[in-house]
Amino acid sequence: MARIAGVNIPSEKRVEIALRYIHGIGPAKSAQICKALKLKDTLRAKDLTDTDIVSISNYIEQNFKVEGDVRREVQMNIKRLQDLKVYRGVRHRMRLPVRGQRTQTNARTRKGKRVVVAGSASKGK
Repeated sequence: MARIAGVNIPSEKRVEIALRYIHGIGPAKSAQICKALKLKDTLRAKDLTDTDIVSISNYIEQNFKVEGDVRREVQMNIKRLQDLKVYRGVRHRMRLPVRGQRTQTNARTRKGKRVVVAGSASKGK
């Protein structure tokens, strides 16, 4: 199993797919890496030589922000929004959907497990 940018990439997958397991590398960047290093489309991660792995690591290190740097940048952006007390920051702080989704019936992932409040469901009907 090859280790690139601190991540063990799956050995049975094609290189272009396996590189996507690194946080910060998606389909476009993965294709760009393979094209720049002239790796075959059918090459599996287990078939990479040590020099290939080193060249991929160097290319990623020189051209992209990955893993911890990306996570840190995202957290700093969220913290900045919260410190400015803008609407999006308030929604992040309250753990509610940030991008305008409805919350009356959905948003269980963000809001958590349903909390039943006694007597509020059928009051006034």
